[in-house]
Amino acid sequence: MWVFPAIAAAIALAFAGLLARQFVQRRRSYQLLWAISLVMYASASIAVAFGSQGHWSRTVYSIFWTLGAVLNVPFLAAGELQLLVRNKTFHLAVDLVLVLIVAYAVTTVKGARFDAGELMKALPSGKDVFGGGSRAHGLPQLVSYPSYFLLIFGTLWSAWKMRGRPELKDRFKGTLWIALGATVIAGFGSAFAATGMLALFSISLTVGIAVMFLGFLRASRPTASDPQPS
Repeated sequence: MWVFPAIAAAIALAFAGLLARQFVQRRRSYQLLWAISLVMYASASIAVAFGSQGHWSRTVYSIFWTLGAVLNVPFLAAGELQLLVRNKTFHLAVDLVLVLIVAYAVTTVKGARFDAGELMKALPSGKDVFGGGSRAHGLPQLVSYPSYFLLIFGTLWSAWKMRGRPELKDRFKGTLWIALGATVIAGFGSAFAATGMLALFSISLTVGIAVMFLGFLRASRPTASDPQPS
């Protein structure tokens, strides 16, 4: 099942490339945070593609867990917050929180106990690898889950503000698609990963990021209110 994670990684990298180009052109901090998040997503997907072929190791699983299960969602949520609140002081505070989250996650996973025997499975679960109740196993509950709800709240709030405006129809629908894709990954993907269901987890990785990418492309369509090139 390495094909689906590889496809997910390719989509995420294409998505990140478009966001990086927008950041270079417009210098919006949320675009940079989203691009970083998608590079993390791509890296975690590559780790799944590699590990599922019998190549799980402490390093490969750490990449998957740290970047995929823990850190990419906080960066998406932080970008959404910076999109909604245009205040430099607030942006600096969000950036500082991200630095602390990254430091804590990396340090926790680096110092965690690994059950090497569990790495023989096609898709090891964090509970089995780190031990149920351990700090490393609890990182998604501590970091990713609250970040997901922040992301969904911000995304739906953005969509709510655009409702009923015909000129923003594409942005409205695209924003909802992004929320749907994030939910597929966070909801179904997390459930399948926790139970070691590699095939369904791999498919959810691809479907979720594809829906988010399509939503982004639709939301990025120019509207009648956008400035026209001279």
